[in-house]
Amino acid sequence: MQKSSTCSFMYGELTDKKTIEKVRQTFDNYESNCFEVLLYKKNRTPVWFYMQIAPIRNEHEKVVLFLCTFKDITLFKQPIEDDSTKGWTKFARLTRALTNSRSVLQQLTPMNKTEVVHKHSRLAEVLQLGSDILPQYKQEAPKTPPHIILHYCAFKTTWDWVILILTFYTAIMVPYNVSFKTKQNNIAWLVLDSVVDVIFLVDIVLNFHTTFVGPGGEVISDPKLIRMNYLKTWFVIDLLSCLPYDIINAFENVDEGISSLFSSLKVVRLLRLGRVARKLDHYLEYGAAVLVLLVCVFGLVAHWLACIWYSIGDYEVIDEVTNTIQIDSWLYQLALSIGTPYRYNTSAGIWEGGPSKDSLYVSSLYFTMTSLTTIGFGNIAPTTDVEKMFSVAMMMVGSLLYATIFGNVTTIFQQMYANTNRYHEMLNNVRDFLKLYQVPKGLSERVMDYIVSTWSMSKGIDTEKVLSICPKDMRADICVHLNRKVFNEHPAFRLASDGCLRALAVEFQTIHCAPGDLIYHAGESVDALCFVVSGSLEVIQDDEVVAILGKGDVFGDIFWKETTLAHACANVRALTYCDLHIIKREALLKVLDFYTAFANSFSRNLTLTCNLRKRGWFIMANAL
Repeated sequence: MQKSSTCSFMYGELTDKKTIEKVRQTFDNYESNCFEVLLYKKNRTPVWFYMQIAPIRNEHEKVVLFLCTFKDITLFKQPIEDDSTKGWTKFARLTRALTNSRSVLQQLTPMNKTEVVHKHSRLAEVLQLGSDILPQYKQEAPKTPPHIILHYCAFKTTWDWVILILTFYTAIMVPYNVSFKTKQNNIAWLVLDSVVDVIFLVDIVLNFHTTFVGPGGEVISDPKLIRMNYLKTWFVIDLLSCLPYDIINAFENVDEGISSLFSSLKVVRLLRLGRVARKLDHYLEYGAAVLVLLVCVFGLVAHWLACIWYSIGDYEVIDEVTNTIQIDSWLYQLALSIGTPYRYNTSAGIWEGGPSKDSLYVSSLYFTMTSLTTIGFGNIAPTTDVEKMFSVAMMMVGSLLYATIFGNVTTIFQQMYANTNRYHEMLNNVRDFLKLYQVPKGLSERVMDYIVSTWSMSKGIDTEKVLSICPKDMRADICVHLNRKVFNEHPAFRLASDGCLRALAVEFQTIHCAPGDLIYHAGESVDALCFVVSGSLEVIQDDEVVAILGKGDVFGDIFWKETTLAHACANVRALTYCDLHIIKREALLKVLDFYTAFANSFSRNLTLTCNLRKRGWFIMANAL
């Protein structure tokens, strides 16, 4: 740019000095900000602009340029009195402003509903610009008021995981406390549950100060809109879930019915599972994560059904009308089988005895697990009508749950071992081929060794197939990355432009060689330039080893200086497992013909460790 981005050349006598200083500080501190500033045209006509400044950062977090946007807002400002309008009435000055800003008025007219609305980027949301205006660099996070938290920041993400873990804790303990009617006389559990309630209460406060994504994909940071959105969605459920029910249940004078009601209301907190479970969507692409999640869901459902199963038995074991024991209840049968029968205390007028709560929970969970997994040993069986109805419902739910979960488990394991199965299938096909055509043993062993070593290096991934999916620009970037060792280690490529490197990288091929593989036979045409990335090779001439090649060496021919193909004067054989990056003669010549400046540098700086065109002992040829 020939002039400063601060537009200091457009300042005038009415330009606010404080605004000028703020603009300068914004550029000096690499910040994003917006101002209403009065600037002057060449004819000294004052114009109000809404100036927006945004630093654009690259992938290294360095500011590479500033994006400055100006909007003419003279129409909406108090008419300015200058030398040409002195003595005019306010109506006359406003009329002139309307006339001069007619084009601005057209720009500010709302878009028709039939027009295409582009999704805004984060930076554009802050600057109120369309994403098509912004260059595709790394963009800044939107600025928010000091008391507003971005919903995707590191703190909020960590906090959401804490809430998720506590919600699972609640999902386990709440049904247990409600079904087994356990008053929190244990101080440790009471304190723990109270801390959980406080954390959920803090979560409510944070939700009133956390941004959210609007219907148009924009980040909403307006405190009023955030409060209204939260009040309309999750506030009531969150409030009911964090009330201190455990403290109320801890008091001995609380009526049993009221205590059970408060404990039952705490089940509302389980609705939070639907909210925080969306945090797991990102991990559903991993088979192991899905497997763990499915097992947890199966165990959680079994836990809930076990609590319901015990509640049914506890409700029916004693007939409150006749104050008699129901001998056909599963609780009564369990008490007899483990030697802890129920007995009536005549002095207190209540029934006592029976299994302990721990034994009852384990037995309930055992029954629900055997029912859900369709095993059902029958040692705990429903006898009353209500128990049978619940068992039928549980079997229907269990069949669907079992089929869904363990059907997915089978699919997950098949996907996990898909590459292994493909590998063994390929090996079997190769063995059958070698056996069918009676390939000699030595050659067969080399073939099998090559296949096994290549698979261990590439994991069965077809690089060409992956690259064919990517667009041209992306494919070139990937190829540059794959060949980075060659480009970084050899001085012949140091002066190559980005375009030249991308053109070369697309033409390079990577080959893997096993020990004993011959890369070149004596007498065959040398049609490629080979760069050794790893491993060791030997050059054999007249049955004698004349050179040992290793990492960083180059062998082949200076065919860009010759008009005919060369015949290899020696054998080149791999001593160890080797990785070679090669480029064919036609591809290299095509690039050198187009990038003439690079061709001269390449010819001067490329050193062939072994020139296969010439005979000699350990030939060191410097390409001219």
